[in-house]
Amino acid sequence: MLPSGQMARYRRIILAPVVTEKTMRLIEEANKYTFRVRGDASKIEIRRAVEILFGVRVLKVATMHVRGKARRYGWRYPEGRTESWKKALVTLAPGDRIDVVERA
Repeated sequence: MLPSGQMARYRRIILAPVVTEKTMRLIEEANKYTFRVRGDASKIEIRRAVEILFGVRVLKVATMHVRGKARRYGWRYPEGRTESWKKALVTLAPGDRIDVVERA
């Protein structure tokens, strides 16, 4: 068992699962899970966090930066921008699963 400070550190790395139709299809077809992660998190940190928090074996981690989009917010504030964020695509070993919908 890990000390509570270390567990809290891993919980801060994984912010939330990304649940869309495309990510659900990736889960079914390729056993790949998508998470919103901290912008300064490395692939090794993401791998350790997923393995420890969910009790699974990670084969591969791919990360990407998602740029914020320009949005209109009404007549008073004509333009704004959504926040940019980092996404991690995690491939699990065959037979391992994470119940993303219940943990979201």
